[in-house]
Amino acid sequence: MKYIVCEEPGDFQLKEKEAPIRKKGEALLKVNKVGICGTDLHAYTGNQAFFTYPRILGHELATTVLEIDENDKGIEAGDNVVIMPYLSCGHCVACRNGKTNCCTQIQVLGIHTDGGMQEQITVPVDILLPAKHLTNEQMAIVEPLAIAAHSIRRAQIVAGETIVVVGCGPIGIGIMKLAQIEGAKVIALDMNQDRLQYAKEKIGVDHIVNVTEDPVKQISEITNGDMATAVFDASGHKGALEQGPSYMSHGGRYILVGLSKGELTFTHPAIHAKETTLMCSRNATVADFERVIAILDQFPTESFITHNVHFSEMKENFDSWLKPATGVIKATVEF
Repeated sequence: MKYIVCEEPGDFQLKEKEAPIRKKGEALLKVNKVGICGTDLHAYTGNQAFFTYPRILGHELATTVLEIDENDKGIEAGDNVVIMPYLSCGHCVACRNGKTNCCTQIQVLGIHTDGGMQEQITVPVDILLPAKHLTNEQMAIVEPLAIAAHSIRRAQIVAGETIVVVGCGPIGIGIMKLAQIEGAKVIALDMNQDRLQYAKEKIGVDHIVNVTEDPVKQISEITNGDMATAVFDASGHKGALEQGPSYMSHGGRYILVGLSKGELTFTHPAIHAKETTLMCSRNATVADFERVIAILDQFPTESFITHNVHFSEMKENFDSWLKPATGVIKATVEF
């Protein structure tokens, strides 16, 4: 079977190998479509934390079951399934407390272990979620939306509050839409005007703010001086991460969803005066995946996926997806 491997930063290779043979407790899956995320882009450019080469990327997967044993999920051969790509140990302190998303020994497909950029893959049955009613396009975006859903749940967003989301990439857009479903008012921040327009026109956010045009002043005017009760960073950019508390109200929450490799610096009196609740949001749990699958019909999947290529064409297209001028929101690869 064919697969694509990132041998080192900037180097994809299309290769062939024997199809995998499943073990007890595993399912053999046909990979139909793979979503390309920020992690894949960072891995390709050599800027991804917790990463080693060579690596088969891909953890946003649309798959169909080829082989599976009888299981308590009722999943059968021929069923569409979503993969929750986080392999947790089940016995560490985080797992014992229901926080499998930050297991001390976590292995994420396509990051710590080989992912789905291949024609077939075997995975444990316990990380599969039934998705008979979903299209390949919908299945391929469940994982990034589950990350968004987890951050919304972490922040305990409630109806009527005003939030800021920094970064109109796929996860940021997911946060915006899911926050709206919870009844929140959303202010979207980015420096890319096209992405801001997408957030306004397709997601329906209440306000858009270009970060190059005095965002603190604009947010203050929008909120009548209150600022946002919750600020989400979905950019992972050091400067943006450090600026986030200035958009937040007194008594507010600051949720770091994007990941930066370096150190962050905050002015302590500024965050102390607001009694800032600072939290990180990592990966997602089964509950978050189930939440997304249940409300996915409310998400504009068709406009969200802006680029799609066959796996044989991915290598020649990948570089262009790194460029804002290409207009990529979500790219997918078909197998």
